[in-house]
Parts: sequence; C-alpha cells; structure tokens
Amino acid sequence: MPSDPQTPVLLDVTRLVSRVGRGAFTGIDRVEAAYLDALIAREGLRVFALARIGGTYALLDRPAMQALRARLSGDAEWGAADWIARLHLRQPPARQRAHSDLRRLAGARRARGSHLARLLRHELPAGTRYFNVGHTNLSEKIMAAVRAVPGARIQVLVHDTIPLDYPEYTRTGIPEQFAARLQVVGRHADRVVYNSQVTRSCAEWHFSSLGRVPPGLVAHLGVTPAPPDPAALAEVWPPGLGRDRAYFVILGTIEPRKNHALLLDIWERFAAEQEAREIPALCIVGARGWRNEALFARLDASPLRGRHLFELGPIGDGAVGALLKDARALLFPSHTEGFGLPAAEAATLGVPVLCNDLPVMHEILGDYAVYAGVTDSYLWAQKILALTRVDAGAAGWGGPPFRSPQWESHFQSVLTDGC
Repeated sequence: MPSDPQTPVLLDVTRLVSRVGRGAFTGIDRVEAAYLDALIAREGLRVFALARIGGTYALLDRPAMQALRARLSGDAEWGAADWIARLHLRQPPARQRAHSDLRRLAGARRARGSHLARLLRHELPAGTRYFNVGHTNLSEKIMAAVRAVPGARIQVLVHDTIPLDYPEYTRTGIPEQFAARLQVVGRHADRVVYNSQVTRSCAEWHFSSLGRVPPGLVAHLGVTPAPPDPAALAEVWPPGLGRDRAYFVILGTIEPRKNHALLLDIWERFAAEQEAREIPALCIVGARGWRNEALFARLDASPLRGRHLFELGPIGDGAVGALLKDARALLFPSHTEGFGLPAAEAATLGVPVLCNDLPVMHEILGDYAVYAGVTDSYLWAQKILALTRVDAGAAGWGGPPFRSPQWESHFQSVLTDGC
C-alpha cells in the first residue's frame, strides 16, 4: 500500500556538508542538493535534515534547512568560525565556518554519536522516513539511531556499484568501504531506490550474496542543467581557442573510468594525419582525480596542449552549459556508469552526445545518442570527424528530440510509493 506523501522525512545531508570548500559539486552531490530543494519546497511536509560534523550530529528543521541551502548555493555567506571549529586546525577555513554555522542552525538539536538515538527519538515524529541519497553516513550506528524513532522507515538511493564491479577504477580502500556500506543497506533498508535498471541489476546481485535483497524501485534522476551563462564562460575561456573553431567537450573528473586516454589517442592521430586547420579542439572539463598519474603526465607534456587540447579544470555549471551549447558534441567514452548524468544534461540542452555503447546509456538516452564501443578508436575518430562537419547545437545536428527525466516524477515515486 502506498505510504502517505505527508509522512515526515529526515534527509541526510552529510555529503553536501562535507563538500564545502572542495569546489564544484559532483553528480551525487547534486542529487543530494536536489532532494534538499524538493523537500524544502513541499510546504505541507514536515522535513528535517541530519548532518555529521566531526563526532557530532546536527538536526535541522525547515528554516535551518533553508538557511543551509542558501549558504550552499552562495545566496548567503557562511558565518564566522566558532571556538570549537578553531580548535580543529587541520580543517580548511571554509569547513570551519560551515561546521560553526551548522551548530548555530541546529541550536540545541545536537548530539554526540552515542546520544544520537535519544535526540532523534525526542525530536522526530513517529513514522519518519529517513532518506540517505549520498552514499555516506551508512553505518550501523545511524541505522540504530533512526530505528529508535517509533515506526521509522529507511530508504537509501544507490547510484552504482562501480567500486565492487570495477575496483581498478577506484581509490585504494574504497571497494572495502563500499562493501561495508552495502552490507548495512542490505540489512536495514526498507527500500532501495536505483537511478537505473542497470544499477538495480548490479546491486541486487551483490545483495543476494549478502543474504537479503531489500525491496527496490527504479526512479530515473531528474535532469536539470544550469542555464548557460556566456559571461561565466568568458571568464574561463582558454587562451588559444578561437571563438569560431569547432570543438568537443569531455566533462567529468579525470579518472581512469572516464577514459580520457582514448581521446588523447584520437587527437594524436588527428595531429599526425590531418591538416592543423582541420583538427577540432578538445575541451577537457573537470578536476584531476585519482590513479591517473600516467595520463596527467602525458597531458602535461603533450605538444597538442594549448593548440588542440585545452584543459579547463572544474568550472561553474553556468559556464559548463554555455560551453556545451556551442560544442559539436559531448564525448562520453566512459568505461562504466550508473546513470551518466553529464550525458543526460548535454542531451537536455540539445547537444549531440557520442558515448560508449553501454546498456545504461541506451536506457537513459535511447535513440538520442550516437554510440560507439570504446575498443574501436578508429570508429570514434570517424564519428568525431563527421560531427565536426555539422553546425554546432541541436539545429545543426538534427538529432531526435530527447525527453529529459523530470525530478517531479522521481519524487512522486520515492515519496508516495511503497516505503
């Protein structure tokens, strides 16, 4: 029987808080922010947020959640660091200020870990649903504390199982940490939400080996790219890239899974075989990640850098939107994905997408994308050259329309169905 959409909700925002001072939000961060926005917007719904700050937990009511969101979006400034934060000298100043504000916003609704269950039981209404959508704070301690609230229900969003399926693409220690979190989810979740059917199939295979497969629901993520901001793009436009030159974009953390190496191979082939004026530019957007030192060295030493290859680093969402709008295509040669948010956002903007021939990309993008297996670099090169010859944007490409998944549909599912 569907649950009451007005049942009180507790959203874990620990991941968002941990990202303060670390630059642009990642895909999972943005999902947690979308949940925060959606819950705040439902005025008839009793909502709370939980954040871990060091060894302390802060419980926020609706006004405090609104204040937190204003700070995260830059609409309000973080306050001054308090004396507790100043004792933690290893924390960056931005994190000190954020933790201080969370203590101020929570007021008396704070507790050490050993007293968290008492705090939640005292402050939360019976039947509260706990939502964890950030792959963080998934521990036995948290689950036991939530269960201390009479009739509480636990719902977890699983974005992917890449650390277990492809440990070679993750940092050292991450597969073990992820396995421990998945065990907690398997034991305690009343329902697991998946961003794709592919993610569900992978996760439930792992859950079956752990002894319990929780009830599941597939709810595609909403796709809402920021409006293109040409002024923001002008501030980060790479020197040496002519404004009228054809270019492509690869977007995402520079890590082995994203397969930037394929594109470096292709552009080196272009340089060897094509006239310089015929070679399109490649704009690389995203922070440098992990286990990719050989590629970083190759990129730094490349004679194509500043001529045909332009590394912009992490840039703001508005600048990303403006860069994509005039690109010939987003290139997405990722080895594996749980959802593929950059590709979906590019498609929503009407930008052509050339991506790896992955089942999840077919599930999300359907006939919109151009597909090519990443074992065939020659095919990729030919498709890139073909896209170079069409006008930038959706009008020049003439591809089929893309029906973007909507957040409202997602929330209708997760807030009213089953859990």
